Amino acid sequence: MTVRYSTDPADVDLALAHRWLSEDAYWALGRSRALQDRAFANSIPLVAVEEPDGAGTEGLADGDGEAGGMIAIARLVTDRATFAWLCDVYVRPDARGRGIGSGLARFAAEQVRALGVKRTMLATADAHSVYAGVGFEPLDEPARWMVLPGQGA
Repeated sequence: MTVRYSTDPADVDLALAHRWLSEDAYWALGRSRALQDRAFANSIPLVAVEEPDGAGTEGLADGDGEAGGMIAIARLVTDRATFAWLCDVYVRPDARGRGIGSGLARFAAEQVRALGVKRTMLATADAHSVYAGVGFEPLDEPARWMVLPGQGA
């Protein structure tokens, strides 16, 4: 199998992404499908798709735990000039431990560099080494940053 990374919205299975995020991702548990679809519509999607070697998309599974299909997803929220936020990064459980998350993080870094974005942020509870491996580092002055909490997102 070959892993292909893409920003093409046509490669995103929104129903599957919703199931992953709303049922298994600690930061998005219970997120509505409508809210998630709006979030993806206003972001650059980052997707990892597993394809059979030497073949097109024939024979791919639907991503429900079988080999093939969409195996990881993320969103890049950006003005495409000065700032980007990498979020909703999720790797299908049976694809974890194969470097897919690191590949997706590397792909995200390539995308923001190609845009010339000055600063890209993310938040993670448990994958610091994955992101450090592609150049992310802790904030120099976290006390300078603030957040405006929203409702239900």
